[in-house]
Amino acid sequence: MAFEKLSNSIDELNDNVKAFTHSNAEYYKLLIFKQTTKSAISLIKFLIVAFALSTALAFISLGIAFAISAALDEPSAGFFIVGVFYLILIVLFVIFGKKPLTTFMLKKFSNEIFNEND
Repeated sequence: MAFEKLSNSIDELNDNVKAFTHSNAEYYKLLIFKQTTKSAISLIKFLIVAFALSTALAFISLGIAFAISAALDEPSAGFFIVGVFYLILIVLFVIFGKKPLTTFMLKKFSNEIFNEND
């Protein structure tokens, strides 16, 4: 009688451990799915905004280059001036921009992925 009760308790404990393990695995699958989905959505939003800003910047740059060329009465001067301006920006970014960009991206994506309010 006591052995039967102990055997039933052990079987019940085994079933509970299996159910807990299964529930735990399902929880982590859902958590990984949620974080992956949020990351993918953030990436797509970033790419759309980057494309739109790049297109706008290209048109603005062309407009500025044409305006400078017209003001200087030299057809290519505006394009060279705008090109040199962007080269200077790139050099400054390479020299000074790595740490601020890394800090910004880590904060942005960690808030996006690990925010449990959603």
